[in-house]
Amino acid sequence: MRRRRHNRPKPKAQVKLRLRLNEQIDVPEVMVIDIDGENRGVMTVADAVILAQSQEADLVEVSPLAKPPVCKITDYGKLQYKQAKQDQQAKAKQKKVDTKGIRIGFRTDKHDLDFKKGQAEKFLTKGHKVRIEIILRGREKAMNDKARENLTLFTKSITTPFKTEEEVKRGPKGFTTLIAPL
Repeated sequence: MRRRRHNRPKPKAQVKLRLRLNEQIDVPEVMVIDIDGENRGVMTVADAVILAQSQEADLVEVSPLAKPPVCKITDYGKLQYKQAKQDQQAKAKQKKVDTKGIRIGFRTDKHDLDFKKGQAEKFLTKGHKVRIEIILRGREKAMNDKARENLTLFTKSITTPFKTEEEVKRGPKGFTTLIAPL
């Protein structure tokens, strides 16, 4: 019997918007902003390129979707450097939140539940989200009410303040809920 392979779609690589400059600009007329930030008005691309070269700079299309497109006379290398710095600062300001998982069984003993409760509290104080799962095996799957009750009792026993992001819901192996720190 032949095994079937499940090909997951690969995540799309983010395409970085590349700015067009000088002769790459393919529209007849553009709005030109001078190297000093002064608006020079609408002119043909050829005239704008000549103006940029006279100022020893590049004509860079900064807003291609505008009517007419907006071009700025600037040093392209400096513009790229500023953009890279802005991207780097934005990335540094982002906070990455991990989701930690805790699994409990249907018949997990009190001491083990206390230990896992301590783990959940530690994760919450560190700022992580916590996915709590109760795993059901065999005949335990017939006792959905009791499993849901065990999971809610476990989440109520956690003393660290938290908010529930996902209510208790049925999964393929049991029940899950997602909590996050306040």
